[in-house]
Amino acid sequence: MNRDKVLAATRQWLEKAVIGLNLCPFAKSVYVKNQVRIVVSDARHVDAFLEELDRELDFLAAADPAEVDTTLLVHPALFPDFLDFNEIVGIAEEAVAEHELEGVLQVASFHPRFRFEGTGEDDIENYTNRSPYPTLHLLREDSIERAVAAYPDAETIPERNIETMNRLGHDGWKALGIPDGGEDDTP
Repeated sequence: MNRDKVLAATRQWLEKAVIGLNLCPFAKSVYVKNQVRIVVSDARHVDAFLEELDRELDFLAAADPAEVDTTLLVHPALFPDFLDFNEIVGIAEEAVAEHELEGVLQVASFHPRFRFEGTGEDDIENYTNRSPYPTLHLLREDSIERAVAAYPDAETIPERNIETMNRLGHDGWKALGIPDGGEDDTP
């Protein structure tokens, strides 16, 4: 695994898509303050990855939010299938409860083949949650609540993101240069 390549692709996705397209209006402030921890996992099997998830949940819960506000746990090779990855997302949500962190942390997910229920595989709205590699995003609920309180009409973000992606289209997405999981971008 080329850790530098994975980190670079993840940062490019954050900068050009998540922040650049304003898919998450809350991301820029923590990113520019270096409060986003990106952990590239090299776990060889699911159990080892879940142990790493346990460590990251504990780390983030104990960390000073001014130093680390959120964590992206990225695995470039272990979860190529989106449906299999969704099972891991469910296990990650259960791990939050097991660590007694409900109401403290939550899990969001991104995947190169992310697909909203009821959409076609290549529908552009799926790209709002597509990342170069399977990624678990561990977020502080306090940070989300503060950001939502400060952002007018936060409930319109998903709809606005779909509109953004429809305007951008597949050609616009490709022009960003972000691997979409469909090309040979094995690290």
